[in-house]
Amino acid sequence: MTDDIRLAAEDDISRVKAVTDAAYHHYIERIGLVPAPMQADHAANVAAGRVYVTGDPLTGVLVLIPAADHLYLDSIAVDPDAQGTGLGRRLPAFVEEHARRLGVPEVRLLTNAMMWENRKMYERYGYEVVERRMEGRYDRIHYRKPLG
Repeated sequence: MTDDIRLAAEDDISRVKAVTDAAYHHYIERIGLVPAPMQADHAANVAAGRVYVTGDPLTGVLVLIPAADHLYLDSIAVDPDAQGTGLGRRLPAFVEEHARRLGVPEVRLLTNAMMWENRKMYERYGYEVVERRMEGRYDRIHYRKPLG
């Protein structure tokens, strides 16, 4: 059930940042860099209509960027206190539903190569590796999932 996921509003921005930071903070030591989602301009993303949230208080955040031929999943974040509640399955399901509503044939995303939990999750949900490449100091794996 993904009907409780809604477009973020301006008054959600501080919680969007808090959830994103909480979800990605533990990767700083592992990858030796601050993960890109922690550095995002959350206010600009909310203003652009790119951020979707769920929970009261917010426990899940999606940043989605539509393109002509795909939906780009820029970030997915689950508050660590909400892990194990099924949110990690509901958010990706919403992404796919949203892409279908937009009429695009696939979802694309990337993750840091050192975020092996994310890599396993995306592959379990049917995403296929497109390429691995260095982008600045980030070692990234790009994925796509064609929607049938």
